Amino acid sequence: MPRGHSGPASTSRLRVAAATDRSIAAAAARVLTSEALAFVEDLVVRFRPRIDERLAARRAQHARWAAGERPHFLPETASVRAGDWRTGPVPAELQDRRVEITGPVDRKMVINALNSGASVFMADFEDATSPTWANLVLGHANLMDAVRRTVSYVAPETGRSYALSATPAVLMVRPRGLHLIERHVLVDDRPAPGPLVDFGLFAVHNAAELVRRGSGPYFYLPKLESHLDARVWNDVFLHAQERLGLPVGTIKATVLIETLPAAFEMDEILYELRDHSAGLNCGRWDYIFSSIKTLVGDRAFVLPDRGQLTMETPYLSAYVRRLIAICHRRGAHAMGGMAAQIPIKDDPAANDAALAKVRADKLREVRAGHDGTWVAHPALVPVAKAIFDEGMPGPNQLSAGLTSPPVTEAMLLEPPHGTRTEAGLRHNIRVGIQYIESWLRGLGCVPIYHLMEDAATAEICRTQVWQWVHHRATLDDGRAIDAALVERLIDEELSRVRAEVGAARFDAGAFDRARDLFARLALAPTLEEFLTVPAYDALVATEGES
Repeated sequence: MPRGHSGPASTSRLRVAAATDRSIAAAAARVLTSEALAFVEDLVVRFRPRIDERLAARRAQHARWAAGERPHFLPETASVRAGDWRTGPVPAELQDRRVEITGPVDRKMVINALNSGASVFMADFEDATSPTWANLVLGHANLMDAVRRTVSYVAPETGRSYALSATPAVLMVRPRGLHLIERHVLVDDRPAPGPLVDFGLFAVHNAAELVRRGSGPYFYLPKLESHLDARVWNDVFLHAQERLGLPVGTIKATVLIETLPAAFEMDEILYELRDHSAGLNCGRWDYIFSSIKTLVGDRAFVLPDRGQLTMETPYLSAYVRRLIAICHRRGAHAMGGMAAQIPIKDDPAANDAALAKVRADKLREVRAGHDGTWVAHPALVPVAKAIFDEGMPGPNQLSAGLTSPPVTEAMLLEPPHGTRTEAGLRHNIRVGIQYIESWLRGLGCVPIYHLMEDAATAEICRTQVWQWVHHRATLDDGRAIDAALVERLIDEELSRVRAEVGAARFDAGAFDRARDLFARLALAPTLEEFLTVPAYDALVATEGES
């Protein structure tokens, strides 16, 4: 455990960090109860071996992909794909999900998102939250209050008060991915899987209360790569429902199809979770990151500038079509992707251009057959809602017929075309380092150049740079992208960032650590699977020094 964080809160096999920070002591007393810790311990003892097996299987599969194997439709699950089954029904409050807003679990965001007019708020413990111990403990306390409609907040800088409206959005929660750990919770002297801590704390405190209020415990599941990952989650749900005295199917979960391998197993993932399924979602940014990682050795799949990768790019369009067709065949919601734009208050022309991009993206989604979409800022809720209200008069499009031809393996793997520019390389460097710097300071959801960025952004930035260097790609002017060029541009872009944010802010931040981490990962001989794994080590080390 980090220095200064050992404490008496424990069960027979579990030790948990003490709340040495006075600002979270009250929240920790509510969140880290003996009942909650016992529930988390039980989940970890039962399911950590299964998660370990899945992570080992992933590593073996990734090695095969690096050697030239490609994802494919599994012959052993052909009967599932051909079968005539459907997922179970979802509650009435999840029938209409036309606009969902996502964001971190800080108190003000929770209130504003629930009050935004969106159908659903997805409270994100994963890509939008930097997993400091304080963020996690306070986040769970915030959600406990939100479930009980008692959450409130007074902004210290303005004195403005925030409280829930009479009709808040439906709450869904995204726990961390199976690959992430929680170093502040040890079971048998090993860090607990982060997703079991997130899920367990939320479920034990809120599942029964949500049911009592006529709702239920609803989740988003990130970073799945296989239907066998989904099987682990389904068994977690079954066990949790039994322990908490809830009927089978009370828990509902939407799976983010944000890895390239999962796109080949959509039917199978829905089948594994069918009693607990609330559909699939196009996690577009992480999907781009995953395509780089999965096809790591394929020179033909070296991507162009990030800005050239739209959802009209053939391999991304194929993934969308397949997701919608499969979901609607199975009676499950097919959720669209994120609009990351945010209002630009001091530039009306730029603001109008940003809103036009949002409208075009949401119009594409509703016409494609999506049953809802994501936005990152409350001001975009009415914009997206207007598009879906006009294009989708009913609560969803589950009854829409299948009009497009089947998506083939080759379509999902079609190399994208475009150019690589110095401006694109510089943008990756500048945005990636700025996001990592914020993450290391405990901020996981950050506005950068008028877009709301989360961890997926930094993953694309650093893996694209790595891919270009690794495959000796060239810029549109013919120059080779090598380590020397990247190092020079890093220094130049950091100087630009310092001028943009100001010397005082820059010098007081974590830019040196962010620069070192970005450069180390972007120029490493092999591709690090996840940025957030080494970044978490750095984050916890900083906590231990404080």
